[in-house]
Amino acid sequence: MTQTALLVIDAQNIYAAADSPLCVPGIGASLANINALIRAFGAAGRPVVYIRHVHRADGRDAGRMFDFGGVAEPVSFVEGSVEAEYIPGLLQVPGGLHVIKRRYSSFEGTELEAILRSLGADGVVICGYMTNFCCDSTARAAHDRDYFVDFIADATGAPDLSENFLQKNIIEAVSTTLNAGFARVKSTSDYLAEMG
Repeated sequence: MTQTALLVIDAQNIYAAADSPLCVPGIGASLANINALIRAFGAAGRPVVYIRHVHRADGRDAGRMFDFGGVAEPVSFVEGSVEAEYIPGLLQVPGGLHVIKRRYSSFEGTELEAILRSLGADGVVICGYMTNFCCDSTARAAHDRDYFVDFIADATGAPDLSENFLQKNIIEAVSTTLNAGFARVKSTSDYLAEMG
């Protein structure tokens, strides 16, 4: 019998706050889709794993996260800060599992794989933020670990990268690449219809 777990990645305030440099345009739509997936998984008794990106304030656990180009930037996602907490509108299901990560991939340095193995999961469904960083990295890492991966494109989001490369372009680019060899890319409505 197969088991699929929903990975809710980084549904955190830093992406919802209007004054945040990482604010996701129109986040209400993607959050509604995330909540629809959570609700369906909860109702079906399937596992929901909530994942948050968190760092110590002094940055000792950040590695190259904030100096990837050789110039240090301020550490964000600081533990205990409002920006690192879940978005208030995020649906929480009883029995939901929680994982803290410190890198883009939800597998890197976390207990996620041990949790999935203990659940007997051979598949993951990915939603959350940001499409092109943590969701993409986690989808690729899951594929490399031989999980079946469903990437729910309209249940992800990202800040615009420039006035010529908007969130819709980011989602399309990531989805096209993942669909070519890493994951099945679906819409929330299509995935929920398949769940029955």
